[in-house]
Amino acid sequence: MRGAALTRRWTPWRFVTAFGVVSLLSDVVYEGARSVIGPYLATFGASATVVGLVTGAGEATALAGRLGTGPLADRTRAYWPLVLVGYAVTMVAVPALGLATALWLAAALFVAERAGKAIRGPARDVMLSHAAAAVGRGKGFAVHEALDQAGGVAGPLLVAAVLAATAQNYRPAFLALAVPAVAAMLLLLWLRAGVPDPRRFEPGPRPGAAPAAPGGRLPRVFWTYLAFTAVTTAGYATFGVLSFHLATRHVVPVALIPVVYAAAMGVDALAALTSGWLYDRAGVRVLAAVPVLTALIPLAAFTTTAALAVAGVLAWGAVLGVQESTMRATIADIVPAARRGTAYGIFAAGLGGATLVGGLLTGALYDYSITAVIVAVAAIQAVALALFLAVVRPAQPAVSSPSGWRGR
Repeated sequence: MRGAALTRRWTPWRFVTAFGVVSLLSDVVYEGARSVIGPYLATFGASATVVGLVTGAGEATALAGRLGTGPLADRTRAYWPLVLVGYAVTMVAVPALGLATALWLAAALFVAERAGKAIRGPARDVMLSHAAAAVGRGKGFAVHEALDQAGGVAGPLLVAAVLAATAQNYRPAFLALAVPAVAAMLLLLWLRAGVPDPRRFEPGPRPGAAPAAPGGRLPRVFWTYLAFTAVTTAGYATFGVLSFHLATRHVVPVALIPVVYAAAMGVDALAALTSGWLYDRAGVRVLAAVPVLTALIPLAAFTTTAALAVAGVLAWGAVLGVQESTMRATIADIVPAARRGTAYGIFAAGLGGATLVGGLLTGALYDYSITAVIVAVAAIQAVALALFLAVVRPAQPAVSSPSGWRGR
């Protein structure tokens, strides 16, 4: 009886908010580490190509690994075990970066941290999708992402403070992240006790949502959406490459790079809230801004003028905010609940493969010529925008047809 009473006290908004706080604490941990991973790998002698490869491989692992964990979540409905294990892997791997003594070990720990995200990602997103169904997909995912990125601001600032206090010593900076890691795990266990089955939040099929496809296949609109996402992400640089440029070209002091990253995470949160609000009213047309902004990133970020380079990094943060909120919300609107974990897994895998391409492409081209990076990214985003305009309905009801894509 006590457990049932506890469960009844959890509303959809409370669940979304509490999970957002878990993500806030975990972001303090892994975004703090990610904010300096480029310069940190450079201390081991890594080139821009190696940094692009490691960070791209890490993001690919975080996303492509969901090809297995997504269907596993659908098949077993073991959402909480997957989430708990995934967070635990990340919370251990990040502080351990402070103990790395070689490039290969630092790279392995970075990829391990991203693997933790692959384990928990689909299960977490399915649970959030059930709660967000009751409050608005765009708003629910946007609020979660905004809280998530509050940690994305705090983590890099914490790392920057420790680096400044220790004369650029990375070891205590990484070890300090163990404190929010423990707090995140304790809060997650409390949330699990309060809401053992988040599926109870889902009020039923949303009007205009795609019906289940014959034979359990994912709807055609999902593959169209995935194609657009993969193309635009293939021209999206990783922050490892951006921070490598800031550090090696002495655009900003190394100690300030985490502060720049924190500012990008703040923009991420604002972009998530704005695009989520617009998505619930106008549909996927808001995603047309993604290839446009992505094309502008290298044009600004790879200059040696500090203000312009920082502006480019902020644009990078805005694109990331849309990717991690509105793009996730769209999946919940175009795929039936029973196949949602699989859809999130496949979507993340496509995004991961494209991220690997983006990291490698921008890193390798950067070693060759910054101009080549700018031209290549602009060409890729032109293709992505053309694909988007070709497959999005020119007009759609604001709420009754949230997908807005041609074909089902």
